[in-house]
Amino acid sequence: MRRAPWKTPVAVVLTAVMLFPIYWMVNVSLTNRASIRRGDLIPIDFTLDHYGVVLSQQLPYLATSVLIGIGTVLLTLAIATPAAFGLAKLSFPGGRTLSFILIVAQMVPAVVMSLGFYSIYNRIGLLNTVPGLILADSTIAVPFAVMLLTAFMAGIPRELIEAAEIDGASTWRVFSAIVVPISRNSMITASLFAFLWSWSDFLFASTLNREGGLLRPITMGIYNYIGAQNQEWGPMMATAVVASIPAAVLLVVAQKYVSAGVTAGAVKD
Repeated sequence: MRRAPWKTPVAVVLTAVMLFPIYWMVNVSLTNRASIRRGDLIPIDFTLDHYGVVLSQQLPYLATSVLIGIGTVLLTLAIATPAAFGLAKLSFPGGRTLSFILIVAQMVPAVVMSLGFYSIYNRIGLLNTVPGLILADSTIAVPFAVMLLTAFMAGIPRELIEAAEIDGASTWRVFSAIVVPISRNSMITASLFAFLWSWSDFLFASTLNREGGLLRPITMGIYNYIGAQNQEWGPMMATAVVASIPAAVLLVVAQKYVSAGVTAGAVKD
């Protein structure tokens, strides 16, 4: 089928429009403070001073975000992987109801959850702590991960599991030695989404870890440059650029696993 000639330029224009905010972020981060208000489309008054500020002030926040992201991934997989195996391969009462609850859980606004977490954390002493943020971010990632992994594990041939059981493998052995290795792509996909959600989180961070000092994530580190009377646009945009690099690298590295993991449970033989 021959493509219409107008589709390519339209696609280019739409792509440019979507990428322009990213370009403008980089442009401002490379522009001298005195020249930012001119709004030049290219950084004529070029400087790297803003990145020097980021490296001197924001590295602890970046390290905290990495710690929170890794913790969220580990906790999400620890809960979602066996839960998905149970829903997909183990028959127990209430399985359909639990799957429906997972869908409903994703509809609850994060702002409502943050208020509930604040009340609970204030009582048990988890406010302004990294474990508190890991737990809160995991509540967003776990339902999605369970649904994704369940869709994939449901497509694993039953004969493969029955053959292992005939050879004497226990349920745990089947799960750890057969199901988990086969589910690698889906687990990587779930891990990536969990990391990105925790990395970009601002609502939970601003509600539950506002006074965490240097143990705050990078989203709160950017907030340091926003004041009532003044905004440090150069360091703010430079911090945003630096904070975007890990997410971009992860997306590029895990791209083939993500595409395979998302579509794995969509088609069955």
